[in-house]
Amino acid sequence: MLDFLRVSKRSTKQGVTEIYPRFVINNKSTDLMIRGGDFYAVWDEDTGLWSTDEQDVICMVDHELDIFAEDYKKHTGDTAHIKYMWDSESGMIDVWHKYCQRQMRDNAHALDERIIFSNTTTTKKDYASKRLNYPLEPCDISGYEKLISTLYTPKERKKIEWAIGSIVTGDSKNIQKFIVLYGKMGTGKSTILNIIQMLFDGYYSVFDAKAIGSSSNVFALEAFKNNPLVAIQHDGDLSKIEDNTRLNSLVSHELMTVNEKFKSTYSSRFNAFLFMGTNNPVKITDGKSGLLRRLIDVTPSGNKLSPKEYKAAYNQIPFELGGIACHCRDVYLANTDAYDEYIPVEMMGASNDFYNFVMDSYGVFKKQNSTTAKAAWAMYNAYCEDAKVAYPLSLRAFKEELKNYFRVFEDTFYEDDGTQVIRNYYKDFKSDIFEKRAEEKKDDRQEENWLCLHNNIKSIFDSECVDCPAQYASDKETPTLKWDDCRTRLRDIDTGKLHYVKVPENHIVIDFDIKDDKGEKSFEKNLEAASKWPHTYAEVSKGGSGIHLHYIYTGDVTKLSRLYADEIEIKVFTGKSSLRRKLTKCNKLPIATINSGLPMKGEKKVLSSEVIKSERGLRNMIIRNLNKEIHPGTKPSMDFIAKILNDAYESGLKYDVSDMKNEIIAFAAQSTHQSDYCLKLINSIKFKSEEPSDFIENDNSPLVFYDIEVFPNLFLVNWKAEGKGKPVVRMINPSPQDIEDLIKFRLVGFNCRRYDNHLIYARLMGYDNEQLYNLSQKIISGDKKAFFGEAYNLSYTDVYDFAAAGNKKSLKKLEIEMSNEANDPKSKMDDNLREMLKTIKHHELGLPWDQPVPEDRWIEVAEYCDDDVIATEAAFEYLSADWTARQILADLADGTVNDTTNSLTTKIIFGKNKKPQNEFNYRDLSKPVYDLDEETYQFLSDACPKMMEKTHGEAGSLLPYFPGYKFENGESTYRDTKVGEGGYAEGIPGMYGNVALLDIASMHPHSTIAECLFGARYTKAYRDIVEGRVSIKHKAWDEVNHMLDGKLTKHIQRVINGEMTAKQLANALKTAINSVYGLTSATFDNPFRDIRNVDNIVAKRGALFMLDLRYEVRKRGFNVAHIKTDSIKIPDATPEIIQFVMEFGERYGYTFEHEATYDRMCLVNDSTYIAKYKDTDDCKKLYGYIPDDNADHGGEWTATAKQFAVPYLFKTLFSHEKIDFVDMCEIFSVSKGDLYLDVNEKLPDVSMYEKELDKLESDYKKGKISDTTFEPRSQELTAKIQEGHLMHFVGRVGQFCPIKPGCGGGILYRVNDGKNYAATGSTGFRWLESEMVKTLHKENDIDKSFYTKLIDDAVETISKYGDFEWFVSDDPYVPKVKDDFMNIPDDVDEDEGIPFE
Repeated sequence: MLDFLRVSKRSTKQGVTEIYPRFVINNKSTDLMIRGGDFYAVWDEDTGLWSTDEQDVICMVDHELDIFAEDYKKHTGDTAHIKYMWDSESGMIDVWHKYCQRQMRDNAHALDERIIFSNTTTTKKDYASKRLNYPLEPCDISGYEKLISTLYTPKERKKIEWAIGSIVTGDSKNIQKFIVLYGKMGTGKSTILNIIQMLFDGYYSVFDAKAIGSSSNVFALEAFKNNPLVAIQHDGDLSKIEDNTRLNSLVSHELMTVNEKFKSTYSSRFNAFLFMGTNNPVKITDGKSGLLRRLIDVTPSGNKLSPKEYKAAYNQIPFELGGIACHCRDVYLANTDAYDEYIPVEMMGASNDFYNFVMDSYGVFKKQNSTTAKAAWAMYNAYCEDAKVAYPLSLRAFKEELKNYFRVFEDTFYEDDGTQVIRNYYKDFKSDIFEKRAEEKKDDRQEENWLCLHNNIKSIFDSECVDCPAQYASDKETPTLKWDDCRTRLRDIDTGKLHYVKVPENHIVIDFDIKDDKGEKSFEKNLEAASKWPHTYAEVSKGGSGIHLHYIYTGDVTKLSRLYADEIEIKVFTGKSSLRRKLTKCNKLPIATINSGLPMKGEKKVLSSEVIKSERGLRNMIIRNLNKEIHPGTKPSMDFIAKILNDAYESGLKYDVSDMKNEIIAFAAQSTHQSDYCLKLINSIKFKSEEPSDFIENDNSPLVFYDIEVFPNLFLVNWKAEGKGKPVVRMINPSPQDIEDLIKFRLVGFNCRRYDNHLIYARLMGYDNEQLYNLSQKIISGDKKAFFGEAYNLSYTDVYDFAAAGNKKSLKKLEIEMSNEANDPKSKMDDNLREMLKTIKHHELGLPWDQPVPEDRWIEVAEYCDDDVIATEAAFEYLSADWTARQILADLADGTVNDTTNSLTTKIIFGKNKKPQNEFNYRDLSKPVYDLDEETYQFLSDACPKMMEKTHGEAGSLLPYFPGYKFENGESTYRDTKVGEGGYAEGIPGMYGNVALLDIASMHPHSTIAECLFGARYTKAYRDIVEGRVSIKHKAWDEVNHMLDGKLTKHIQRVINGEMTAKQLANALKTAINSVYGLTSATFDNPFRDIRNVDNIVAKRGALFMLDLRYEVRKRGFNVAHIKTDSIKIPDATPEIIQFVMEFGERYGYTFEHEATYDRMCLVNDSTYIAKYKDTDDCKKLYGYIPDDNADHGGEWTATAKQFAVPYLFKTLFSHEKIDFVDMCEIFSVSKGDLYLDVNEKLPDVSMYEKELDKLESDYKKGKISDTTFEPRSQELTAKIQEGHLMHFVGRVGQFCPIKPGCGGGILYRVNDGKNYAATGSTGFRWLESEMVKTLHKENDIDKSFYTKLIDDAVETISKYGDFEWFVSDDPYVPKVKDDFMNIPDDVDEDEGIPFE
């Protein structure tokens, strides 16, 4: 039985015998650990491990109760009532919590400080809570041998195996070394690091070496907060290390101060052995660098296996782990001191110029065995000049550094007769450094240990606490009296005898009680450990081996943890507790103050497996109550449900069980007599926590891509770790525990925030397959109640969510796009990504989603899901620019990469203000503005100086206004024109020449700024983003540094350092800018939405301006061919009208850019045109400059809308480029139903039967025929119709080629609700999937008449507006002769400049 438990029985007043648990107050329990005044761990004899899951305690105690009850029944024949721990009504769980929190003292020991293998026999004193899944025993390791012997020479291999062996034996915690695998990319560094990760799965974390070497990164040690035994970085960089102090301390396992975000600092000693792969040498700053004696550099051989051999060998590794660990252990044990004197000579040579100088001068220094500073300085200057050393040392620094290579330095050297010879003399050259036999010389000038403990020293404590209550100990070594009865003070007793003293509550004692290898208290070990703490008053403990450090703590002592480290306790004296003491030895120092570095009780609840377990527990308890397993009545069951949920809400637990609300309502309504009460009670129940759990980025876990499939009988979760060659793991009908293990990774999905996350979360909560299928259907149908608030943050990020607006498309469409680009040899794409994309196969299952999947086809579904997982990873890489943008936005907003673009943008602009609308500005655009507050006026004067320099219109408005504008019944009119709510568009079809395309730079953003829409404070933040993007594109770093309170500065540095491009940074801001407009015009509630903004003022202001501009341009004698929201196209435009448009825009707060001039353009409607860019030389002659698009595309054609942009048509009629296969491929997609190919060429024509069935169904619906007539005939017709169709399922998206009749093509249908509809744009032709065309080499069977028709239609359309042959020729455009370059309206004074009404 557990040593803290006794099972007892008692009789109630009603004569019922109760069996219940009694918890023994035993602070020396070996079965239970208490930490921080609460349960920490319990020993599980069955597993031989400690468990930190409190549910295991409940099960163990209840099991003991059952055993006792059985025994009681056997001896008495009576049945007793058992008061189980699981039963909240029994009150035993409350007794347990009281026992842990109030009656027991901390006795916890740190867990998992050594590796436990599957065959390791563990005892309680091993303090293990987990095991590796393989045994430590010899086995075949041929795969490992093949890899390591190829990738590394025997000498380098030994270093790796020695390090691994030290971890296996547990010695690594005391070894002050770290491993750096240094070599080129692709030489096997990551292979070894992956093997180490497999060897020590669960015991390692991932760290950032660059952050550790940065003097400014205060959170660099966060990766080590769980004190792993191994720390790994695959691609580190210490070539520019600023400060190696932190790295030295980490490798030396010294006590370090740790900063975690949102937590107080604390001190910790880390056990990790570090491994790092790098392409750059580690910077060893000087000869004294601690890295010199701690670094073991490992260099790959450069040899490689063939891909086939490598894969075969690597795939064996998981089966050889036990043998590898065993082998490495033996390597280590054969020579545990092998690298005690190791010096990384090659690494020094690669990173330290001074070392290279000494190496270069090695022959001279060794021969003479001495030198002078003057001689060496001359040699050094010559070396630096020859070697082109960028930053030579100063003479002062040189003299100091040279001392590291000679054992003796003398300021002044004298001959034997006492005659002075020379100053700054070096002798006894350390040649052994270069011969790799250097002996470490310890500095004799050690600081005197502040912990000098002596007898007969007057105790500072006795003086400081002279008036504190004190009393002698009894024979039992306990206080003699209750403290309320104690009248003696410390001054009254002999402190050399055992006594107790009641110290002030802020007086704490750090008790060092460390044992040696024999298990006995070691004064030497305690002295060593205590000496590393802040200097303070210290005493030897009563037994003579322990040490007590006394401090005054300035914080809240009740929040301190009682355990600092293994065998180091923090003693706090609150309430009636007191210090047991017997003065023997002490030091002379005063009692110091301490305010940080000590561990605190408790942690913030975050989204983790523990929280999810708690929610799962809530759900299980609700279900048991709904089943009346706990209470037989509805009312008490409802009361219980209300209590547990409301208690969870008050406790701060993050949960969401709102999906169970309907089930609970139905249960409440079933109450026979209390239904009103139960239904009313529901209104008070908190079905979800106030806030969802915070997403915590776990940079230590691998990036994992995943996808799911849901059928009524099959739930499939497939995933793969990031990286080439990593296999896809298939989880078929996974358990909740499987999902819990999966979510420990950083999950990346495609549209997972709105679908996949919620399904895996539901499985985590215990949903079965049928429930998952029903939930899936609800989500697909758009049921807003189907989503779990907690599920959104299960993923690390969502590819679809971070994709830019132009890239937001289905995964299938993206697959097609990616594959086409990968197969285009002209595309600029990374070769690795191209190789990955070429493996993607676009195909669909063809299984009905609402039907169970036969078990023999489960693998087929899994293979389909595999492709989606690979496609998701490919999309992640393909959209890397969008991913970079998301990372930048997350950093600027202090958010996470899993936050949506909208939420990140909101945080950047409004910070934590969720209701900023009280600062917003809104006005009626038709009315003049006469008054602005000072802050707004100053902001607008700075942001839009041309707009604010003069008043506007006859009314003298401070801001532009639009008299006559009306917004009525949801429609806008201005200048007798209907204005669209999203902007103004107008096109006058025709053929034009010399068409100037003038575009407003960021129209909607500048409308927002010109209206100071969010108030001066927040509009300034928005303007910083808008203007910052422009400044970044022009690399105006000084301007950008001051924007957004300097938040962009570090990203600018990344651009300067070459870590990212200016375009990537600008695109991140563009993403935020686009997000803002969508939110201002959204109908759903959000911080950007102003309920007064019924007419979408941002878009409306721009639309009204474009109408004013059209009016003014036409008034000056020019035609306006096309307006499209933020651009205007003016045929036969002169420099004067272009200048007019630009100045006119400035008066409204807009900046026009002359984007392009078309030599000729045929406009079909307000969204479709084909145009040819004017040559650069012609532009130069016409304007004196070249518009940007003409500079890039002079003489080329451009098309908008599909009619002229179809690649085959465009290349044939206009660009005359070579026709590629992809140009004869068309993408079809549907939003409702699915695409099917009907391969029916050799089947009978059944169209007559189909028409008859349509009429039959119509007559039946109209009641013209009866059931008895309709059913038999419809069945007969349906059977005949099926004979004429061979339907092949495609899916919702596909890429097809038109195929000649008789060549195996099919009719493309959209099938929805059992009805066949022709896919839009496919009628009249047969089709075959393009992948099949290539596979079957049917390129010659492509039906080019499909494109011939498109070409003919295009020629006919263009011919309506002019001479087609001239339009596509190289004949010049001859503009119409104008009498004057620009009309000046009669009512305009030319000297006054631009008129404004």
